[in-house]
Amino acid sequence: MNPIHDPGRSSSAAPPVVRRDDLAALPMLAGHTRVAVAYSGGHDSTVLMHATCLWAAARGAQVHALHVQHGLSPHAAHWEAHCAAQVDGWTRIARVSLHIRRLALVVPPGASLEAHARAARYAALADMAREAGCDTVLLAHHLDDQVETFLLQALRGAGPAGLSAMPVDIRRDGLRWVRPWLDRPRVELAAHREAHGLSHIEDDSNADPRLARNRLRLLVLPALRAAFPQADETLSACVRQVQDARVCVDALARIDLEGLRDVDGGPALSVSQLLELAPARQRHALRRWLIERSGHAPSQALLMRLSTEVEHAPDGRWQGRGGLVHAHRGRLAWVAETGRCPAPPTCRVSLRPGRHPVPDWGGVLVIEPVLRGGISQVGGDMVELRPRQGGEQFQSHPQGVPRSLKKQFQDAGVPSWARAAPLVWRDGLLVQVEGLGVDARARVRDGEPQWSLRWEAGEQAVAGR
Repeated sequence: MNPIHDPGRSSSAAPPVVRRDDLAALPMLAGHTRVAVAYSGGHDSTVLMHATCLWAAARGAQVHALHVQHGLSPHAAHWEAHCAAQVDGWTRIARVSLHIRRLALVVPPGASLEAHARAARYAALADMAREAGCDTVLLAHHLDDQVETFLLQALRGAGPAGLSAMPVDIRRDGLRWVRPWLDRPRVELAAHREAHGLSHIEDDSNADPRLARNRLRLLVLPALRAAFPQADETLSACVRQVQDARVCVDALARIDLEGLRDVDGGPALSVSQLLELAPARQRHALRRWLIERSGHAPSQALLMRLSTEVEHAPDGRWQGRGGLVHAHRGRLAWVAETGRCPAPPTCRVSLRPGRHPVPDWGGVLVIEPVLRGGISQVGGDMVELRPRQGGEQFQSHPQGVPRSLKKQFQDAGVPSWARAAPLVWRDGLLVQVEGLGVDARARVRDGEPQWSLRWEAGEQAVAGR
């Protein structure tokens, strides 16, 4: 297949002088004997694959080309064949092999095709890299891509996380993802491709003006660069400053969040201590907390509402992605939407230490050995998780008397939305209620072998994150 020159960045000036194999200098790979490269067959990934093969040839290293076929283009099979032919030719340079993952994308209603395809692509790349025994994946993003990402995020109203654009080197999903050319303009890659006569494919969707990045690349950036010749270098410097600022902001948010947590280390936050922080620090601490609890970055609108409304809504509720933020008795809690039916069935769980996922209930029962306040390790080796039926009674302390769960919840200040956890029964007796603890009649004396029981709700708990 002949090279296809895309309509990307162009200049009437001569391309920079680049030594023949200048781009093959990859110091971040020192000590590696194998490396994976995300290889689509396009211009940039073709140059990266070739440069990595040159790097590997000088060191006897193994290169694994990872190709993801999304199945979205009628030309996908031809692109796959092109990549296979290219890799076969590069075996004359270095030890290189091709790995292919074909996807059958089903985009959820209302979801972004671009975002869904990107997430699926990275998941496929990660799987293939692990299967190939690689801990590092190279990505071919360059300076022009970084500038585009920064401007797109700015136009979307992003905060420090979005404006940080793409990191040069990051660990995610147990892998190291490296972009070695984020400070190199695309014309340098083009010079390398032309010097080596490399063939590449061109995705016809790159000319589709319906995609925001294409509109920016084809219509906006040429005019911006004509008016401000140093735009790329200046905007890249802005990205580096935002990345530094984000590190500082995240560090402060971690410190603030530790001061807001319940004294017992629970997941709720103190409203009074939150209000002692300046509004900007409140929002950053809440953002980090919600990412921890829900696994998703909250919208700026939700953070603004929380920082302005919590003080005046002691029993407020705020909808977030995948759940609700609840205020009750001076505490903020996140309650995930599990999508389960109101009354899940009774489930049996083995009474042994560890985390025991209970998908029907959308959570995990955590069992751990303790020295006091638990149930005996001697007796039935199973517990049952049951929904509330009405009429259950709980005894909070040895000198007390059994009372209805509703009354005990009210006295303990457990809000109604936090009473949905399953009741834990053993040998026909109610032994533990989340929010109230272990029934006094089931507790054993301090020092005897005993278990603590704790319920963690939500998809994040089930996934162990």
